[in-house]
Amino acid sequence: MLRLTWVQPEDLIGHELHQATQDGREPKAIAARWRAAGGPPAPLTAGASSTPASRYLRQLAEDLLDELADLPSALADDEPTDLAAIQSLCPDWSMPQPAGSRAAGAMGVPRPVTKQSHLESAWLGRAAGCLLGKPVEKLPLDAIRQLAKSTGNWPLTTYFTARGVPEDLLRKHPWNRRSAKTSLAENIDGMPEDDDLNYPLLNLILLQRHGRSFTTTDVARTWLDELPAGRTFTAERIAYRNLLTGLEPPHTARHRNPFREWIGALIRADVHGWTNPGDPAAAAEQAHRDATLTHTANGVYAAMFTAATIAKAATGEHDVHTCLRTGLTVVPPRSRLARAVHHAIQLAREHRDFETVVDILHATHAAAHHWVHAVPNTALVVAALTHADGDFSGSVCRAVSGGWDTDSGGATAGSIAGLLAGDPAALPDRWTAPLKNRLSTSIGDFNGTGFDTLAHLTHRETHRS
Repeated sequence: MLRLTWVQPEDLIGHELHQATQDGREPKAIAARWRAAGGPPAPLTAGASSTPASRYLRQLAEDLLDELADLPSALADDEPTDLAAIQSLCPDWSMPQPAGSRAAGAMGVPRPVTKQSHLESAWLGRAAGCLLGKPVEKLPLDAIRQLAKSTGNWPLTTYFTARGVPEDLLRKHPWNRRSAKTSLAENIDGMPEDDDLNYPLLNLILLQRHGRSFTTTDVARTWLDELPAGRTFTAERIAYRNLLTGLEPPHTARHRNPFREWIGALIRADVHGWTNPGDPAAAAEQAHRDATLTHTANGVYAAMFTAATIAKAATGEHDVHTCLRTGLTVVPPRSRLARAVHHAIQLAREHRDFETVVDILHATHAAAHHWVHAVPNTALVVAALTHADGDFSGSVCRAVSGGWDTDSGGATAGSIAGLLAGDPAALPDRWTAPLKNRLSTSIGDFNGTGFDTLAHLTHRETHRS
């Protein structure tokens, strides 16, 4: 029986009840009605429950999703989604550059640029960090630690392997079933397809077709033209479905979409930062137009934060700590994401042992958030980058070793640390050689493309007026 993930109302309602609690609404009465009718909780790891619901339960779930959407939020003033409202809450928001200043900044000062080598290093870093996290995606933190320790790879220093892992441990904690065949050290043969690489490719296409002035509707059209529906997950799949039913952005992000603060918009943000070197405000604005197709509030802030951080790093003139502080200038300071990022930076500075940092982050966030939620995952990436001082290997290994959405966290940490490294030669061969300068994807004509070519295409968009 086909149990399509991430779209069935009876599977969405449990996630929406959690989301409502997190964003300041009061869902207890609606939750009681769902439980009294025999409604199941949200699936713990996958996107679909094991058995279909009755027609009655499915209809009830749809009705309750709509009722939940109408509940007022106590956090609305501190966590808006509208760009102007976000900017009004950010006292350190960078002023936009004057019109026509892409080539030269205000008062004739040359606009910062980024080198193609920086971008190739960032693409490679994103791929390597993603690949490191793929086989342990969805696994609990303790399983990740046990699997790595059983092969002498703890603290993490390289890709996971199944060689030497005891059979009983593999039975208890099997690798991610979709990724094990292509992402363990013994079977890596180029970069396998992953949504964490598909979305940067889509954004390259977006910029090639529409330039920096693209709209959220342009993002939607690009997806419908180039993105197979089966390659979408969580908020992106909901928004895709909403588009096909005739809804338009930004309503696509809100309608029966309990994943609107999860990690999907964050993993789409890199290209917006790469193509706006030294202009974090412009990068954040682009990320906002992209993110609001699928996300609201903290899900949008995570994308804006990442884009602004990367834009600061893209000139090659700043350390990781300066870049992260810049990222925070585009995030409402009283939002849950801002608080989580500040906390993560503080933990990384206070504790020499990163396992301690991770344990505290999990104690803080795990009970309240799904493992794909943007808030804990952003906090973990920030903690990893801070604790490793932006070192590439240290950053990706810390991000993945902390669990949650391991491939996405590894990808973002790898992108930022790779960009700061500045050159592919600065990345250790153990990470880049298995990639074979080859990316697999179902997006456009990019299948088999090399990371050097992707860097060239990105560099061209960076310098387009």
